[in-house]
Amino acid sequence: MRFSPEDELWMRRALELAARGLGLTRPNPAVGAVVVRKGRVVGEGYHKAAGRLHAEPIALDRAGAAARGATLYVTLEPCCHLGRTPRCTDRIIAAGIRRVVIPIVDPNSLVAGHGIRKLREAGVRVDVGLLAHEATHLNETFLTYHLLRRPFFIAKWAVTLDGRFNTLTGDSCWITNEPSRRYVHQLRARYDAVMVGVGTVLVDNPRLNVRLRGRRRIIQPTRIIVDGTLRTPFKAHCLDPTDAGPTILATTDAAPEARIERMKRLGATVLVVPGFKGIVDLAALARQLHGLGIQSVMVEGGQKLLTSLFAAGLVDRIAAFVAPKVIGGEQPAHLLSGWGVREMQQAIELEHVAIRRFGTDVCVEGYVRRDVGEKGRRQKEKVKRQKSKVRRPRGQE
Repeated sequence: MRFSPEDELWMRRALELAARGLGLTRPNPAVGAVVVRKGRVVGEGYHKAAGRLHAEPIALDRAGAAARGATLYVTLEPCCHLGRTPRCTDRIIAAGIRRVVIPIVDPNSLVAGHGIRKLREAGVRVDVGLLAHEATHLNETFLTYHLLRRPFFIAKWAVTLDGRFNTLTGDSCWITNEPSRRYVHQLRARYDAVMVGVGTVLVDNPRLNVRLRGRRRIIQPTRIIVDGTLRTPFKAHCLDPTDAGPTILATTDAAPEARIERMKRLGATVLVVPGFKGIVDLAALARQLHGLGIQSVMVEGGQKLLTSLFAAGLVDRIAAFVAPKVIGGEQPAHLLSGWGVREMQQAIELEHVAIRRFGTDVCVEGYVRRDVGEKGRRQKEKVKRQKSKVRRPRGQE
């Protein structure tokens, strides 16, 4: 399918609108819609929160009678199932839309091509594939959750110019500057959960919440503590519900039953996850988090948890901060000690890399390039089958 420059212009506008809902619509995807008639926008909108109107009916309401015979640009396949809001396909058909342009199919099994089929059966022309790459990254967490049946994981860390993440005494506050830390809070606001190991809790006692001035609405992320033997102190900040999201403690059967019960009384959710010698199996934890509806997780440390995450092959995206500081040290401790490759050609490579400056700090962000192995082939086949429906380690601290 070949699209015109005008098609791309209006789809980019729809993607721009959709981005306004990032971090606010979960568990729903961020979606934007633009209604165009005779080269002019007659209505537009975006999904603002779960339970509220979807982008399509907002745009159609604003277009009114002008929607008849118009083209609708929407960043994800319109829904065709009855949930907390009416079916978008019914609304599109009733409005008299002539053509619908979408980048990608909705992987949710309740939709997954059925919305496109319903529109086509009603005589609406549907064109798929415009700016699919951009639309995929916009809703990368939603897509990963439904296609891979696990959360999307971003690994975040900060090191000095000499590659250190703490001083001789273990001090790590603060490696980065204030603008960098503000950006970290912006990232936290986009994800369903923030995850750390118990070692980070014992050393830094973090709150793991979002603190952003000027944001009228923030959905606080769930706090996940990976703690195989349940050493988290009962008075730790991560258990305090004040200005923060709920807390999940991921532990193993090595945790004392008495501590599990007390954590539950304090309001935390305790997940007893398969493990070995008090070490949580992160792949098993990912499956349990999927069952809880958690679509995305930002992993902020510490060293052993990040190492285990890489060893489990769960890292989807990386945000690595480097501060122009040199602190030295006696031991050559590495951020990912305990995991590594034998040859340079086995190194994890990033794609779609972005480099940001925050004052004197530098942040390198990118997506892990997946090898085309058996697992990758199975995933590609799964995506292909879905499109055909449309008919066109160590411890964890």
